[in-house]
Amino acid sequence: MPSKPTPPTHEQAQLHQQVFEQRREPRLRQARDWFFNNFFAETLDDAMRIAPMGTEAGTNFMMVVSYWDRTCALLNYGLLHEDLFFETEGEFFGVYDRVKSTLKEGRERFSNKLFLSHLEKAATRFESWMEERSPGAIAAMRNMQQQFRKQAGKAA
Repeated sequence: MPSKPTPPTHEQAQLHQQVFEQRREPRLRQARDWFFNNFFAETLDDAMRIAPMGTEAGTNFMMVVSYWDRTCALLNYGLLHEDLFFETEGEFFGVYDRVKSTLKEGRERFSNKLFLSHLEKAATRFESWMEERSPGAIAAMRNMQQQFRKQAGKAA
């Protein structure tokens, strides 16, 4: 059983709220909608076909992944309270789950070992954190993602 978490500081709670408010920005909201409705890639080539650089889709992709990588950087550096973040922000894990199969190849191809590394670090911790508190939740989330993928495939 997890130990009782320490409460967030006032500053952490304020930053948490600011991060949430940024998510509500209309252009980022549009990019997030696009991402979850369209980005289903198994390989880097799939990703580049779905969201080519210099296109609206590529911009949507980069807006979403860079927002969550930057937010996870705040988390990884301790500026955001981890339990509060993990209890209230599951979307970042969904983003990570969609890109994780492309990360290794993308980092190699673009010579950037750090690309989305904050997102990956936070998602790895979140998966353990969630399994400890709610066993089976990650598997259920991944099952739901597979259903979305199937629905998107039928619509294409």
